[in-house]
Order: sequence, then structure tokens, then C-alpha cells
Amino acid sequence: MGMAADSEFHVLAVDDSIIDRKLIERLLKTSSYQVTTVDSGSKALEFLGLHEDLHDRIDQNTPSVSPNNHQWRLQEVEVNLVITDYCMPGMTGYDLLKKIKESSSLKNIPVVIMSSENVPSRISRCLEEGAEEFFLKPVRLSDLNKLRPHMLKTKSKDHCKEQVDEKTAFPSPKQEGKEESNNNKRKATEEGVSPERTRPRPRPRPNGITTMV
Repeated sequence: MGMAADSEFHVLAVDDSIIDRKLIERLLKTSSYQVTTVDSGSKALEFLGLHEDLHDRIDQNTPSVSPNNHQWRLQEVEVNLVITDYCMPGMTGYDLLKKIKESSSLKNIPVVIMSSENVPSRISRCLEEGAEEFFLKPVRLSDLNKLRPHMLKTKSKDHCKEQVDEKTAFPSPKQEGKEESNNNKRKATEEGVSPERTRPRPRPRPNGITTMV
């Protein structure tokens, strides 16, 4: 399988601090990732399709959303990874992580947590809940090099799932022939006729020559 280009990956960055948000956006773009930024966990869930708070809808003119992505609400955008701050008002990064992992449609999206505080219990709790990485702020470019393998792993899973779905939707001629043969046998059994009984039986002739009837 060929290596996917980094520009194919789309990262959703979540941070209530505009300074940290701009920093992580710049680092991600330097790494050639597509980036969308939001300033809260509830807005991240809305972007992902989970409307947790109807009163906290994102205004298209909200400055926390990257200008080049201001029309994202009008189109479906695949997110390959979510990177979120841990300490945010309202919904924390840990709460956002749990919501994503509890969703059947989002649980395979890798989540990375960032924090300016090195608290071992906090780090362990996030990793146990399903976070792929826990970065200490300020996040460095070398930290972001760890993101690509997680996104590649997710893309590989999606590719395998698509192949399985295609096989299920379009069975091969060999499979169709086998199913048809099984159906014919089942039909013969239901009618009380064994497949063996439908074969021609030899009938002896007076001169000793056997013929098929």
C-alpha cells in the first residue's frame, strides 16, 4: 500500500486559548496537514456531527474557526485526528475524548490530548480512555511527527472495511454459482426429491447391454 500524502490528512484542533490555537494551527500546517480550529469541546462535537448543545452553535463569522474553513458547516469534511487541550471551560478535553470514544461513528478517530500541566494521574486517565498521545505544552514540531502513524492506521482500517463492504455487496461469480447450486439442492430436498434420485438409472437389456434412461 502506498504511503498517503500528509496533505490528505485533516486535523481538528481544539483549544480555548487563541494563542495556543494559532500555534498548533501553524505547526500542523507546517507539517502539511489540513487544519480546522475551534475554541470549545461542544463546537468540536458539532463539527464532527454530534450536536451536544443547541445553544452553542457555531456562527460562521466566529474568529476561532480558521478563515479558510469558514464554509465547513455547509459540507461534509472527514476528520482524521482530533488534538485537544485538556483544561477548557465547560467541556474539558477529557470529556470530549469520552464523547468521541462513546460514539459508534466517531470512535475510530484518533484523539490526542495537550496540557500545560504534567499530572501523571491525568495522563494515565486519558490514555486509558483511548487517547493516542498526551503532549505537554508548548507543543513542538517533533511532537506532531507522532501523529502520522495514528492517522495511517485509521486509514488502513477504513480501507479494509471498504473492501469487506464491496465483497458483501458484489459477490464473485464463483460465490454466486455456489449459492445457486446450494439453493437448487435445498429446493430438491424440500420437494422430497434427493439429488441422487434425479440421476439417470441404468436399465439392463436382454442382450446384456446396459442403456441409460
